[in-house]
Amino acid sequence: MKPSLPLLALCLGLAGAPAAATSFEFVPAPQTDLNRMYRVDKVTGEVTSCQYGLQESAGGIGQTVCFGPGEGAGAQAPSEYGLVASRHTREAGVFRVNYRTGEMSICFVLVKKEQVVCTQQAKPGAEASSDAPLTGPAPGRAGASATPAQGGRF
Repeated sequence: MKPSLPLLALCLGLAGAPAAATSFEFVPAPQTDLNRMYRVDKVTGEVTSCQYGLQESAGGIGQTVCFGPGEGAGAQAPSEYGLVASRHTREAGVFRVNYRTGEMSICFVLVKKEQVVCTQQAKPGAEASSDAPLTGPAPGRAGASATPAQGGRF
């Protein structure tokens, strides 16, 4: 029996639905005594956070306390973003990474301002405060290698 074209289109449409539904990524803060979870929009890079908070008037159940995006944590240029927690057990922040460009920033909660803030995105190896060129010999090297080329005639 041949499947009908409308049935085939419906099946293909349903197969792609879960991919569209995964627009956020969630990562807990690495600090072991903190119950904070970070969320990033995987397309815009916007970072928010929520944690558990005590609330006496709620009958002892508590409440979810959320922090919106503050300085640097708002939407970035559209790309493919994710969150990575370090393994440092006393670190309350997480890294926002751009998987397409390799840029990273550190995001954390400023409790007094009740918002998530992130440092400026930077690429590893690029020094933002230095005027030195990004090419040339590695620091501490004299330049060209003193070792002759391998596989050639001397």
